Amino acid sequence: METISTVEQLRRTVAGWRAQAMRTAVVPTMGALHEGHVALVHQGLRLADRVVVTIFVNPKQFAAHEDLGRYPRDEAGDRRKLKEAGAHLIYAPATLEMYPEGFATEVAVSGPAQVGLEDRFRPHFFTGVATAVAKLFIQAGCDYAMFGEKDYQQLKVVTRMASDLDIPTVVIPVPTVREGDGLAMSSRNAYLSRAERQLAPLIHRELHAAADAIRQGAPPAEAASAAAQVLAQTGFRVDYVAARNADTLAALHAASDPVRLLAAAWLGTTRLIDNVGV
Repeated sequence: METISTVEQLRRTVAGWRAQAMRTAVVPTMGALHEGHVALVHQGLRLADRVVVTIFVNPKQFAAHEDLGRYPRDEAGDRRKLKEAGAHLIYAPATLEMYPEGFATEVAVSGPAQVGLEDRFRPHFFTGVATAVAKLFIQAGCDYAMFGEKDYQQLKVVTRMASDLDIPTVVIPVPTVREGDGLAMSSRNAYLSRAERQLAPLIHRELHAAADAIRQGAPPAEAASAAAQVLAQTGFRVDYVAARNADTLAALHAASDPVRLLAAAWLGTTRLIDNVGV
């Protein structure tokens, strides 16, 4: 498994695979890998002959007050995990490789990027994500891109972006990988104190309880509000618990709309997100 850092090397390698009629998949990450990322690699290997994992901590998706500087990094551990998972190539570009001096273009996103969920609290975020991911898709030119459902709004934004810009890479959703107690795996879980870590799985349990209530006939907005109330009373600082159209993330308008419950809440200084289908 080779590690490369330039667009030229990446394109040359993928072109070589394509010349051998191999299908390729890309797994975009910011490093600090866990079993959720490994699951993305495994899904890529089911669909493609070769898997590229990109590792790039994208400064454009962090606001000035956010945790870019303390975002966890583990290059040696990442490489070991990816080799064991069967990945074929790591693409780890420097910031100047992605955003050279004079870089002046961004991908402005609407639709699922402006629905009052993550965008309400991190208005800069999806422009940064879409810009970096569009570049990675174009640089790699892979057949598939693997994205986890844990970051559900991000998944919908990236899928819409690739479709709208006629980027031929097909975005493949991969189910959230969870700890034994239900907590969605995330690099930021490392920030939780021992007491916070014990409390954290409640966010998943309350989403499941709300989903069950909706299936039994409860109005989605009321079920979401009840879950938010339980979380707030238990020590979470809740940004949102919302029931949305699972395809568009718009507000629900009809009883036939597919429903996704999404939540974001803080424990101490750590922000957790999760979602479940109904």
